[in-house]
This record gives sequence, structure tokens and C-alpha cells, in this order.
Amino acid sequence: MTIDDESFLIDNLQADEWFDGDELRVQLQKAINQLPEKQRLVFNMRYFDEMKYEDMSEILGTTVGALKASYHHALKKIEQFFSDDD
Repeated sequence: MTIDDESFLIDNLQADEWFDGDELRVQLQKAINQLPEKQRLVFNMRYFDEMKYEDMSEILGTTVGALKASYHHALKKIEQFFSDDD
């Protein structure tokens, strides 16, 4: 996903008439979009899709340990995004 795609998604989310204006969701999406592609993919699969690491490992052809590390790094970057925002 390119930066233009990410901006388009955030703009559409904010402009959606059904969007309830939850700023936290917008900020979370911005934080996720700043992750490197692999970390973003792993984070989305684990957090939103609630996929098990073993299943992700089969799909992505990566070890469970590497996936756990990617998810951990993604979480830390998202936490940093929110702490920098304060």
C-alpha cells in the first residue's frame, strides 16, 4: 500500500457519513499505516483477524518466532506513535 493509498483510506474514513468521529480509530489507522509492510501485515492478521501465529506461519512461510517478533515490534511502534502524540 502506498502513502497515497493510506491517505485515501484515512480521508475516506473521516469523510464517511456513517463514521462516528472516533478519533482514536483514525489515530490507530495512522499508526498502523506507518509500520513497515511486513509488520503491518502481521499486526492486521493478528490484531484484527485474530489469526493464530501457526496459521500465519503457514500462509506467510515465516517462522512463528519471526512473526511474534514482528508483532512485538509493531506494537512498540504503535505505542510510540501514541506516546509521541501526547
